[in-house]
Amino acid sequence: MKGIKFVVTGLIFGVIMAKSEAISWYRIQEMFRFQSFHMYGIIGTAVVLGSVAVYLIKRFKLKDIQGKSIEFIDKARGWRRYLTGGVIFGLGWALTGACPGPMFVNIGYGYCAMGVVILGALIGTYLYGVTKNRLPH
Repeated sequence: MKGIKFVVTGLIFGVIMAKSEAISWYRIQEMFRFQSFHMYGIIGTAVVLGSVAVYLIKRFKLKDIQGKSIEFIDKARGWRRYLTGGVIFGLGWALTGACPGPMFVNIGYGYCAMGVVILGALIGTYLYGVTKNRLPH
């Protein structure tokens, strides 16, 4: 019963992703072909809401569910790593038609072929974990 709030949050997220058509392969392809503003609007809304949430967390010094202060740690700046990561993420997104959140929503929708994409994502995550100490960060 302790984790029910996470299940409910996941269900709400899935419904929002499905109803906004953010899980649609066709919508994602339209975005990458610059044929529709739909996905850019969703992403832009997420960026604005995320920025407002971070501002409110910092402004009111909000705490997490365990009562600990939420801290934001500045990372080293450098355009190469963001460019490299963005290109890898974008290629995967364009080739599969899904980013991490919608992959699981698509499984819930019954698109079993997305299981191959999830397996690839898990393998890639594992390989990163194994090699991260040897990679430039």
